[in-house]
Amino acid sequence: MSDSGEQQAAADQAVAAEPATVPRHGRLPKHGAASTYLKLAASVIAVLAVAATSIAAYAAVDLVQSIKPGTELEDEHLLAGVPDIGAMEGGLSFLLVGSDKRPADGSFGDPEEDSAVLNDVTMLLHISQDHSHVEVVSFPRDMIVPVPECPDPVDPESGPLSSMSGVPLNSVLGHGGLGCVVSTISQLTGVPITVAGVVEFNGVAALSEAVGGVEVCLADRVDDDYSGLHLDAGTHSISGYEALAFLRTRHGVGDGSDLGRIASQQAFLASLARTLQSDGTLSDPVKLYSIAKAMLSNMELSNALQNPTTLVSIARTLADVDLSKIAFVQYPTEYSDDRTRVLPAESAEAVNAALQADQPLVIDPTAIDNSEFGTVADPAAPPADGSAEAPPAEASAPPTAPLPGDVTGITGDTVRCAKANEG
Repeated sequence: MSDSGEQQAAADQAVAAEPATVPRHGRLPKHGAASTYLKLAASVIAVLAVAATSIAAYAAVDLVQSIKPGTELEDEHLLAGVPDIGAMEGGLSFLLVGSDKRPADGSFGDPEEDSAVLNDVTMLLHISQDHSHVEVVSFPRDMIVPVPECPDPVDPESGPLSSMSGVPLNSVLGHGGLGCVVSTISQLTGVPITVAGVVEFNGVAALSEAVGGVEVCLADRVDDDYSGLHLDAGTHSISGYEALAFLRTRHGVGDGSDLGRIASQQAFLASLARTLQSDGTLSDPVKLYSIAKAMLSNMELSNALQNPTTLVSIARTLADVDLSKIAFVQYPTEYSDDRTRVLPAESAEAVNAALQADQPLVIDPTAIDNSEFGTVADPAAPPADGSAEAPPAEASAPPTAPLPGDVTGITGDTVRCAKANEG
C-alpha cells in the first residue's frame, strides 16, 4: 500500500474509533503510540470535515507528526474541560514570544558568537469573554521588570529559580524559559495566561509564508543592513525572510529604538488581521491546516496548544471580530534617567485594569501621531472630510473609558506606514 493509502486507512480507523480525551498535561506521544496518534488524527479530521476527504486525512496525520515538545504553564489548568475557544468562559490570554536565537545553520550569523536566548518580542493576545474584542499588547524588550520565582526548565527537580528585580524583560527567556516569561507578564499585568508559544527566525518566515504574505506600507525607502530590509517607499506584499526582516528592523525605522520597531510590527499585524478576514483564510479549513502545520512545526507551544483543534478554534474565533475592535497597544513606558532602559509608566495601570476587567482597550487615535517613535498615516489614503458619523454604541455595551493619551497603538482597520529612521 502507498504512503497516502496507509495514512488514509489510519485516518478512517480514527474516525470510527470511540472518542477519547487526550490528557491535558500529557507528554507528547512516543513513536509507536499508535492509539494516541489516531485519537489526535480523529479530532483534526472532525474539524477539517468540510475539506476533501483525502486532504483532511493527510492533514490529520501530518499535523500530529509536526508537533514539537511543549511547555506546561502555571495557569493552563483553567482550560480544563473546555472543548474549544468558542465555549470558553473568561476568554483567552496567549503570550507570543519571539526569540533572537540564531539558527544552527549560520544563516543569521554564528549561532555561538552572535546568538543569545533573548525574548526580543513579547506580545500578549487577549480574546474577550464574549469574543467581541481582542487586544494585542506589545511589551518593550528593554523594559525593567521584576521576575517571580520560576521552575528551572533544565532541572525541575532542583527547585525554583530565584526571583529577581530590576532586570530587562528580554533576559527572562534565557533565565527561566517560556514559563518564566509567562509568569513575569502575568505578574506585571495581573492577567492569568493559559497558553503561550516561542517562535524563532525561521519560524517567523514560515508562518508568513503560510498566510500567503502580508501587505505593508513604507512612507520612505528603508535600508537596514542589520535586518536585511531594503524596500522602496510605497506598498509591498511581503512574506518569508522579507517579512522577517520587516518585523526585525529597528535601526531602519522610527527613532531607531525598539519602541519604533513595535510601531512597525503593529502596522504589520493590523494588515495581517485585515488579510486573514478579507480572503476567508480563517474560515477555510485547508488554509487553516497550513497555518496550524507551520505553527506546530516551527514553534515551541505550551501543552494546552498541542491539540491542533485548539489552534483552529482560536483562529475561527478571530474570524468574526470587528476589525475596529482589534486593538494593538504598546505597553506604556517612560525612559530611565540615562535613557538606556524604559520603565512601566503610571498609565500602565489603566491597561492592566482594563485587561483584568475584560474591557476593551480604547486608544486615543491621535496618540501615535504625537509619538516620536510612531508610524505615519498612509500618504496615499484620501483625507478624511469629517462628514462620517460614528456608529451608535450598542445599548447593552457598558461605557469604557479611553486610555490615557500616552498609550499608543492602532486598531485592525487602520493603515499605518513605517517611516525611515532619519539617523
